[in-house]
Amino acid sequence: MLEVVSINPTNGTPQNARVVAALSAADSSVRLQAALAVGSNPDSGFLETLVERCAVEPDFYVRDMLTWALTRLPAEITLPRIRQELDSERARARSQALHTLSKIGDRNAWAWITRDMLRDADDEVARTAWRVAVVVVPEGEKKDLTDELVTQLGRGDRDVQLSLSRALVDLGDVTGPALEKAAASPDPAVAAHAGATELLRRNPETGFDAAVDEAKRVVTLGPERAAAVETAEC
Repeated sequence: MLEVVSINPTNGTPQNARVVAALSAADSSVRLQAALAVGSNPDSGFLETLVERCAVEPDFYVRDMLTWALTRLPAEITLPRIRQELDSERARARSQALHTLSKIGDRNAWAWITRDMLRDADDEVARTAWRVAVVVVPEGEKKDLTDELVTQLGRGDRDVQLSLSRALVDLGDVTGPALEKAAASPDPAVAAHAGATELLRRNPETGFDAAVDEAKRVVTLGPERAAAVETAEC
């Protein structure tokens, strides 16, 4: 059952009260239209409403529209409230707060991205933390971020691994040495994921699945034998 959040917007006109009610309606299309309406007419009085709905909204498209509505408000009032959600006990609240930070793109948020977020037990929170970290990381901190992200190689299913690979590729050449070291890991899952990510870094046109298959082949055969087989096949 959809959780209905009770809120009292500062702009408590009858029209705004109807919008607030629509944001927690049973029909997701009604909630989507309400979020669109709020974003189309930015009003800081809806800040709390939008943040609280993000934490409980079950529909991906509605959550994304809520985030868009938040980005339409002044960052100086939005960011402090979003920061509070990073400590929420609800995984959805944390992940959506991180997602909103990635859309705002304020580099001051780098100081808020902790190791615990990058290693969060909830895959969606971790994936979102990786994405926002890459967006806001200062140039001088990219190596440290790389060193942290490579500890997550081999984690999760295909989608989780793809998210991590994209984050590492987006960090650029600084990831090369760390990926090379990880590709020699005794853990075949880590080695294959590192190898696939390095292939993607060198050739972004390579599909992720093809890169994983090639990396697994190298892990299974060993680099020298894999190269010899490839040469023989040419």
